[in-house]
Amino acid sequence: MFARVCLILVIVLVGAFAEEFKEDEGVLVLTKDSFDRAIEKYQYVLAEFYAPWCGHCKALAPEYVKAAKLLNDDNSEIKLAKIDATEETELGERFQVRGYPTLKFFRSGKPVDYSGGRTASEIVAWLKKKTGPTVVALEDVDTAKAFIEKGDVVLLGFFKDAESEMAKAFSEVAASIDDLPFGSCSDESIFKEYKVEKDSIVLFKKFDEGRTDLAEGVTVESLKEFIKGNRLPLVIEFTQEIAPSVFGGDVKNHNLLFISKKSDAFSEHLDVFAKLAPEYKGKVLFIYINIDEDENLRILEFFNLKVEDCPTYRYITLTDEGMSKFKPDTSDIKFDSIKTFVDEVLEKKRKAHLNSEEIPEDWDNKPVKVLVGKNFDQVAKDKSKDVFVEFYAPWCGHCKQLAPIWEELAEKFKDHKDIIIAKMDSTANELEDIKIQGFPTLKFFPKDSDKVVDYNGERTLAAFTKFLESGGKDGAGPAESEAEDVEHGDGLDGEEEEEEVPKDEL
Repeated sequence: MFARVCLILVIVLVGAFAEEFKEDEGVLVLTKDSFDRAIEKYQYVLAEFYAPWCGHCKALAPEYVKAAKLLNDDNSEIKLAKIDATEETELGERFQVRGYPTLKFFRSGKPVDYSGGRTASEIVAWLKKKTGPTVVALEDVDTAKAFIEKGDVVLLGFFKDAESEMAKAFSEVAASIDDLPFGSCSDESIFKEYKVEKDSIVLFKKFDEGRTDLAEGVTVESLKEFIKGNRLPLVIEFTQEIAPSVFGGDVKNHNLLFISKKSDAFSEHLDVFAKLAPEYKGKVLFIYINIDEDENLRILEFFNLKVEDCPTYRYITLTDEGMSKFKPDTSDIKFDSIKTFVDEVLEKKRKAHLNSEEIPEDWDNKPVKVLVGKNFDQVAKDKSKDVFVEFYAPWCGHCKQLAPIWEELAEKFKDHKDIIIAKMDSTANELEDIKIQGFPTLKFFPKDSDKVVDYNGERTLAAFTKFLESGGKDGAGPAESEAEDVEHGDGLDGEEEEEEVPKDEL
């Protein structure tokens, strides 16, 4: 009898142990054997599918751990988890993970794509919005102080009348913005503590002037504009953590200063940016990129710049089609010259700057033809030929993997006079009518046509051959962000390992 009881106890203990999940600094470590149990046990789980070699995953890791700690300290029901998708390939395929990191939020087992930022406070704010009230009611000064302290940027509505038009607009905007915490209060002591005399909305921030108030003419649209113009610092230092907020935000015009923080003129030049930035609040972001950081050097390459070219600046405009770059006439970091340049871009008085290498003398000597900006139209848009082009980046790991297959494909079709296999370094060459958002990108230019066909099939010799022999039909389809190395939505965030699915950053 005793043995039987012991056996039962062992079974119970083993079963209990099996229900536990391995943790790494407060983050659940899930595998195909534990994933479904975790999703079933916890109502709310944010799961990160990562790759150990991915630079973006490495940058996210400390913020992810901080977010887990913040949630744990708050006794939250929300759990953060991570899955090594290079090992747990079945889970990656199950949730259509095409790049890293991919984050999915599971509510009662049902997944939705994560669309928040990548700092701890942004992650927590997004999760709380998804699991709780869109506006948190604050009862006294202590709860208001605690609420404000928890986020780098928070919105607090001071409403004596909770049914006012201002309060209704506040609630509507709160429901539409996932990555900022919104709180409201009506208690007189909170009004007094923060020196608010009438119904107002206050954006508290841990930078610049610390807070900005909005008390008049509050509508849904004016409040959105107010938030857009005040949620980021006037002058932003580019980091991988801030990149999603910057490039995924509402302001699509960015003036970028490339400078060494060790430079004797750093403070002087940054002061020029700081004086300019308020004039363009909500219209143009002023960002500086520290060229002392190794991870930022590739951004220099992206703009065809060298360290010795700095300090200098460039302007970019982001659209759904891609990025347009603008180059000033001078590198002088002076108030008047920068202001004139920015105004001319905004007023559409300047054309985008397109980089192009010189045409190599031996560009057509090998099976894979080498295209640059200056010979692209002549070759790729030759209507007497089918032209299949790889747009690549020299640093891109996926492009390097594709290279021998692309060479083999070119060798196979080298004697076909009406088929050309080509490649173009898109970090050094740009085209006015074709915007490349990820690497490698494969496009087919069929003969006797002005069409451009995106290739989204398998990257194998057999698949490429079938595609060409079908006239560009088998393997074509709508763009699905299949490239794993992004140029922007994050390209400017300086790593080749990530794919945003769907693309959201530069």
